Amino acid sequence: MIRFTVVTITYNAEAVLDRTLQSVLRQTYEGIEHLIIDGASTDGTLHLAEQYKQASDESESGHKVIIKSEPDHGIYDAMNKGLTQASGDYIVYMNAGDFFPQDDTLEQIVHRCRLTESPSDELPGVLYGLTNIVDGEGRFLHPRRLQPPEHLSWRSFRQGMLVCHQAFYARTDIAKNLQYDLRYRFSADVDWCIRVMHETERMGLTLYNIGMVVANYTEEGTTTQNHRASLKERFDVMRRHYGLLTTLVMHAWFVVRK
Repeated sequence: MIRFTVVTITYNAEAVLDRTLQSVLRQTYEGIEHLIIDGASTDGTLHLAEQYKQASDESESGHKVIIKSEPDHGIYDAMNKGLTQASGDYIVYMNAGDFFPQDDTLEQIVHRCRLTESPSDELPGVLYGLTNIVDGEGRFLHPRRLQPPEHLSWRSFRQGMLVCHQAFYARTDIAKNLQYDLRYRFSADVDWCIRVMHETERMGLTLYNIGMVVANYTEEGTTTQNHRASLKERFDVMRRHYGLLTTLVMHAWFVVRK
């Protein structure tokens, strides 16, 4: 059975965490490892997580829940901790407030991508899908503005982060060798996705378009709150991967597009 590692990063996330946990608990697919990586929360986050773990352990879901709470050096440091501990075939980050759109989302992914038909060394390096944006209460607002192309490559992100981080499933054996670059405070996820896709193509593996909404994303995160600093970092990420001239041309096109 193909296994998914779902990583949820938390810090004082009591207000929004439950919908994330419940969406994982309700997944009909059995092959789930759920890592909750907490940054030493001081509110009720850990109590919620422990209650969820107990409910999951007592259910017949077959899910494995692991909770780790300790101080960290920011969200990407916490993501690296989750990446190091992950044991599934694929890893996906579903942070506090984000959630799966349907109870059978992971089951549908396995079926659509024909994952059970591929030898483990030939599994797609990346699975990617669509994202809906929700408000702070988890209510649907609109589809994400940037949409992935039919055929994704590492070069695609010259046009922006076309795939939401929560809709990006990386093969764990590839991802473990490409940890998040902690020099970036807001855009290490963009850099990481590009590097994972680049390595996937170097290995001759496919990037598979799931062709469905696989994540509901709460657009009220750290990057949104620090928009200007995030844009500067993303420019640097693009410059490093695509060169200065290409990055300048693409950013001029971004201005025209808006």
